[in-house]
Amino acid sequence: MDRIDAMRAFVNVVSEGTFTQAAERLEMSPQLVSKYVSQLEERLGVRLLNRTTRKVHLTEAGIRYFEHAQQVLDDIDDMDSQLNDLQEGARGRLRISAPVSFATLHLAPLLADFQQAHPAVSIDLQLNDRKVDIVEEGFDIALRIGHLKSSSLIAKFIAPVRLVICASPDYLARHGTPESPSELKQHRYLRYSYMEHDMGLPATEWLPATGRHPAGDLISNNGDVLIRAAIQGAGIAIQPTFISGEAIAKGKLNMILPEYEPAPLGLYAVYAHRKLLASKVRCFIDFLDGYFGDPPYWDTFDGGK
Repeated sequence: MDRIDAMRAFVNVVSEGTFTQAAERLEMSPQLVSKYVSQLEERLGVRLLNRTTRKVHLTEAGIRYFEHAQQVLDDIDDMDSQLNDLQEGARGRLRISAPVSFATLHLAPLLADFQQAHPAVSIDLQLNDRKVDIVEEGFDIALRIGHLKSSSLIAKFIAPVRLVICASPDYLARHGTPESPSELKQHRYLRYSYMEHDMGLPATEWLPATGRHPAGDLISNNGDVLIRAAIQGAGIAIQPTFISGEAIAKGKLNMILPEYEPAPLGLYAVYAHRKLLASKVRCFIDFLDGYFGDPPYWDTFDGGK
């Protein structure tokens, strides 16, 4: 008995619901599928399926075995796909969705390096800070920042995203430097409108002023605008170091309340399918891994955290 063939027969019977449908999927006879499953049960010494004339039902052992068997088969398919990638190479158009500020500041060198390594791949980069539906909108991959919620999509962690509270030296000289989060209520706040929802970060955990809209506050859906306003002395901002790091390094912004710094977010590469992943997507994900450094180069302005 070929163990992999038997395992694949069992998984397809479970997925399709009947031996007949599994046989059609595998392009073999129902008798052979049944034989594979019976031999698998015999080898394991346990019943995996309870059979009726119309339907099959997993036993408790079958439920546990199915989960592991599915993972094993996915890993085998992935390995085969990777070997094919080495032979065929990445090619075609790669559609990427990415956050506006991050892409503007940090993606151009990566994309240039990637295309130099994979010249047969063309890039279609679309910038948007909203959470796109990568399947419905036809993207191969999306770069997302935040605390990602559970979903059917695959998410690969790329780099930590550090958030800092900062303001210009001029603003702090005029209005004073807050020494506790409660004092932020008396200051002008430069608020990123996607922070609480799309980034998955409840601002109330670290900014008591959230939810208020007093005169002097500035709300924007673009972090670059908020940091430039902060540099001009417009107020206090809480922004990622991939946007604010350069201004901090040059002394245009000062970090405040470092002991209350929010927990880091994450930069993730999100894609729809793990099985039989296209060469262009797999190569891009592999290229992203470690590209920005550990810690990311934008956090080296003060030696990282």
